[in-house]
Amino acid sequence: MCCGTKRLVQIQCPSDCAWLAGAREHPPAIQARQQQRDLALLVKFMRDFSQRQSQLFFLLSTFLARYEAPELQPIIDDDVAEAAAALAATLETLARGVIYEHRPASLPAERLLSALKPLLTEAGKGAGSAFERDAAVVLRRVEDAVREIRTLAPENRRAFLELLGRVVSESPPSEASAEPPEGRLIVP
Repeated sequence: MCCGTKRLVQIQCPSDCAWLAGAREHPPAIQARQQQRDLALLVKFMRDFSQRQSQLFFLLSTFLARYEAPELQPIIDDDVAEAAAALAATLETLARGVIYEHRPASLPAERLLSALKPLLTEAGKGAGSAFERDAAVVLRRVEDAVREIRTLAPENRRAFLELLGRVVSESPPSEASAEPPEGRLIVP
């Protein structure tokens, strides 16, 4: 019991320990550690959000996790960062009283931006300029999150999107099933 609970935390295990090797390869343990890392990253990205900003962050995260690009051209993290940056810049410019629409450089990012606009418009109905400021803050944080995750996994061009896919449920649970989807992280 001590070996299983205190391994590598309080007990200095030798690298050739068969129990240690088995624990590292056991899929449920690996998935649990991945979920912990994913949750820690999301909490870090949301560290100083207001309630509305947190809700917007999860709305955008859910949208991005479920987004299906047209013409079978999947988006990559850079497209998400470009679309978020362009939409945030547009909202920041609008807050200063200037109407100017910033555009992303790539076509997939442009398509993603076009899909994000109605989502934010619907979410911010009747909320005014405070909502637009909150949305700009959240979009900038999404851009920063993408860039930070890309530095953590430079070889994976979809690291941020995969993180969202692991955290956000692929499809809403059916009303007939009261149990959450298996293997998904539930974030309050």
